[in-house]
Parts: sequence; structure tokens; C-alpha cells
Amino acid sequence: MKNQKSTRSLKVHSLKKTLQISYIFLIGIMIIPTIYSVIVLQIHTKQYDDIITNVSKANSINQIAKSNIPNTLWEIVCGKKSFETDPPYNMVSEIFKGISDMQLHTKSAENKQKLEVAYRACTTLSRNIEMLEKQIKSGGTVTQNEISLDEIRTITSLFSDIMQDFILSEIESANETNASIKHSSIILTILQIIIILFSLAVSFNGYVTVSKSITRPLSDMKELSTQISQGNLEARTKVPAVEELVPLASNMNQMAEQIDLLIKKNVEEQKNIQKAEMKALQAQITPHFLYNTFDTIIWLAEEEKTEEVVRITKAFSDFLRISLSRGHEWITIGQELDHIKNYLTIQQIRYADILNYEIETDPSLLDFKIIKLVLQPLVENAIYHGIKNKRGRGHIKVAAQYTDATHSFISFSVTDDGAGFTPERLEQVKNELEHASDDTEKLSSVYGVYNVHRKLKLYYGDKTDGLVIQSEHKKGSTISFTIPCVFEEQNV
Repeated sequence: MKNQKSTRSLKVHSLKKTLQISYIFLIGIMIIPTIYSVIVLQIHTKQYDDIITNVSKANSINQIAKSNIPNTLWEIVCGKKSFETDPPYNMVSEIFKGISDMQLHTKSAENKQKLEVAYRACTTLSRNIEMLEKQIKSGGTVTQNEISLDEIRTITSLFSDIMQDFILSEIESANETNASIKHSSIILTILQIIIILFSLAVSFNGYVTVSKSITRPLSDMKELSTQISQGNLEARTKVPAVEELVPLASNMNQMAEQIDLLIKKNVEEQKNIQKAEMKALQAQITPHFLYNTFDTIIWLAEEEKTEEVVRITKAFSDFLRISLSRGHEWITIGQELDHIKNYLTIQQIRYADILNYEIETDPSLLDFKIIKLVLQPLVENAIYHGIKNKRGRGHIKVAAQYTDATHSFISFSVTDDGAGFTPERLEQVKNELEHASDDTEKLSSVYGVYNVHRKLKLYYGDKTDGLVIQSEHKKGSTISFTIPCVFEEQNV
């Protein structure tokens, strides 16, 4: 009994000693990856913080230089403001401060050089503003002031280009940091494997805990970086429970969000440019229509057809009034149909022997909003490519009606019994509508119809399929489209 106790005591001691040595060894080797992980994560976190801070600061001062300063100086040149009431030097000082802050945070020598160039450009900008102030106070002419302002705009544009280049470089630095994270993750994984080999028998539960708390968040962030590199900027990673990884995961999410925001902003700017082009197109009235209308009025006056002169003049006046619409992009459906009625009235007087028309609509939809001037090109197309190419009198019908009982969508159609399209010509027109894009010179004779199709897709997006054309040779054509019911102007 005594020997058993002695043996047992020896075994317990030996096991205890072995365990002590094992735990000391395990703790020793576990310290290495822990210290490595904390240091690397802190370094990368600071790098990401600096990158995000620099990108945000660059965007801010870029906006000041690109828009705020030129706008303020323009108002000063116009006399709306003065250098005393609203000095632009405060904004210039903010730019200088922003550049100085970014120089402290950026680690790249190339980026520091770009910031030095930006600093010199800002110095030049400040000097030119001072020259403009002296010029204004000395009684410089408007032309001289505008020339000086144009030089300032050139400098701000150059500064903006430098900032954009700097932002791209910072984003590239983020990619390099991300690659470093991947490399660190590989090293850390190797160290974890070594730990597993030494601690599998005594600390399997500890291994599982460490694996879940460290490997999984790193794997999630690696997956996030892969998704971003493949263009999926909507991807986000879960914020892990490990305190050191929270800033890194949050910054990676914020970086993805900032990149996504910049891209969406660029897309929105391009969309606004297209809308501006469409506004310019819809503001134009075909010159030959104006000339022909005036010629018709003169001819009717010479024939002393007073009633028809009054009728066509009133229709033409209302036609122009709705066309301009005080610059509004959206009008009611009732106004759009009145616009078509005025246009058809003018054309019916001109082509009294060949043209009849009717407008059929549900009165309850007249107060809904529609992007203006989408029906007139379709009616014009029906007259010039349908009715005029037909022998004898032709008929045009313009219809507007709900598509279903829910009154969610409205269908518009312009139908004529004119010459119609041959199957080959119809296929050609459909291809031109779908594939013309910006090369409108390749359009044969459907330029106005293409503009309507493009306008519908631009303003209604995926809520409309654009124009649908149906035609039968020598029997007529129908061009239709469907839009949602809206009471307010849409910003799609």
C-alpha cells in the first residue's frame, strides 16, 4: 500500500512536471504567434486608418478646390459677393491644412511627392486669387477678371487631377496592405499548425477556440478582399469578436463602401450628363416644322381663311407653350395629349386631304405625370413615314389607357393605317433602337423614335421596356410603350 502510494505520488509528480513543462512550452510558442498577430494587425489597422483618412481628406479638399473656390470667385466677379464678406482664402487654408495632414499619414514616397506637387499647385492657386483680388480692387474689366478666373479654374482642375491620382495611389496602397495581410495570414496559419502538432493531445479545445476566434475572421476578410477584387463592392464581412480585428474588419468594410460610393457617384454623374443631353434634345423643335407652319399661316392669310388662321395660330402657340413648359422635364398626361392635339391640328390643316386623327384616353389618368415630348416624335413618324407614303386619306389614333385593374401602369400607343414597314425594314428599325447607343449617325430615319426610346429607358429605367413596334406592310403600324403611374416628378 505504501509502495502504491509512493508510485502514484511519483507518477503524479512526473505528470505534473511533464504538464508544467508542456504548458510552459505551449505558452512560450503561443506567445510568438500572439505577439506577431497583434503587431501585424495593429500595423495593418493603422495603415488602413491612414489610407481611409487620406482618401476622405483628399475627396473633401478636392471638392473645395474643384467646386467651392471657383463658384465663390465667380460670385465675387459677378458682384454677388466680395473678398471682405466671403474670402476664399479660408478655403485655400483648409486645403493647405488637408495636404499637411495627408503628408503626415501617407507612407508612400510617391504619394508624398504628389502631395508636394499639389501643395505647389495650391500655392499657385493662392497667388492667382491674390492677383484677381488686386485686379478687381484696381478696377479691372470684366473680360480681364474672367480671364483670371479661367486661369484659376485651370489650376483647380489640375489640382483635382492630382488629387484623383493621389486617391488611386492610396487605393493601390490598400491593395498592397491587403496582400500583406494575406501573407501574414499564411505565416500565422503555419504557426498555428506547429502549435496544433505540439498541443493536440493536451489542448484540443484550446486549439478549436483559437481557430474559431482568429482563423475564421481572417478567412472572412480574405474572402471579402477576394470579392472586392472580383468587382463585388456590395460584399461586407462580419465584425469579429476579437478586439484587435474589429478596426481592421470595420475599415475593410468602410473601404469597400467608399469605393462603391465613388463608383456610384461617377455613374450618377454620367447619368446626369445623359439627362442634360436629353433636355437639350427635347428643347429643340424641328426647323422644317416651324418653317412649314409659318408658310401655312401665310398661305391661309393670303387666302383670307381667317378662321383657319386663328385655329392654326392658337394651336401653334399652345404647342410651343407646352414644348417649353418653363423648363420643366415632367408635365401631366393631359398636357402631353394637348400637345399632341395641337400638333395634329396644325398638321391636319396642312394635310387636310390626307389626314384624320382621334385621341382616345381615360379621363382619370390625365393628372398623372409623364416625361414630356415623348408622343410627338411618334406621331410625326406616323405622318411622314406612314400616312404621306400612302395613297388616299390616312388615319392616326393616339390612345392612353391603364394596363390592368390595379391602375399601376399606363399604356400609350400611336396607330396609323399608312404604308407600314416591310418585315426586313421592321427588323432593321428594331435593331437600330436597341443597338444604336451613342452612334446616332448610323440611324437611317428613326432618329426621333430612337430619342424617345432612349429617353424612356433613361428616365424610367427598368420600369419600362421602351418602345414596342408592330407593323404590317401596306396596312399600318403601331408604336407603343408602358410607364408607371406617378403623381410627382421622378428621380430614377
